[in-house]
Amino acid sequence: MAVTVKGTEGVSKVEATGTPSSSTFLRGDYAWAAAGGGKILQVQSVQKTSAMTTTSTSYSTIETVSITPSATTSKIMIFWNTNAGTNGDVGHGYLALFRDTTEIGSADVVGSRTSAQSVFNTGAGQQMGYSGSYLDSPSSTSEIDYTLQVKGSNTNTFAINRSARDNDAATYDGRSTTTITAIEVGA
Repeated sequence: MAVTVKGTEGVSKVEATGTPSSSTFLRGDYAWAAAGGGKILQVQSVQKTSAMTTTSTSYSTIETVSITPSATTSKIMIFWNTNAGTNGDVGHGYLALFRDTTEIGSADVVGSRTSAQSVFNTGAGQQMGYSGSYLDSPSSTSEIDYTLQVKGSNTNTFAINRSARDNDAATYDGRSTTTITAIEVGA
């Protein structure tokens, strides 16, 4: 098939194989081909608009997003954003991402340090934003739950979507949200 291409030097003819259409492109080897890989197949997102606190040294759920991949070759891109606070320098809060019951994407364990996605420690009236992303290859077509969880280094109060102090005044401690999004990307 001959394809006419207009360039700065005038009109020339290019021989190409395949069939041009709105769903194909001309590759560098002069063959029409369908685009492959990297297609966004679905997006699932949830938002937590309420606040929570924990005094547990075991993980508690902040928010969960569920997604069912359409192919075992799909990748799942997870994005999250949360806000957290502690009651001053009395301990550390740990944020972690779980695929179903398996912690994924946390830091390497070094010595006796706790591994997590994010570690937080703020003043009593403060909140800080923590965001992250993780590209997962679950090799599954079953529903998967991706969960953002929190635990403390001790039994002091660790707060999500609010400060630990939580002063009820318009000019003081506000409230915030947590969002977690799962995007299926086709292979």
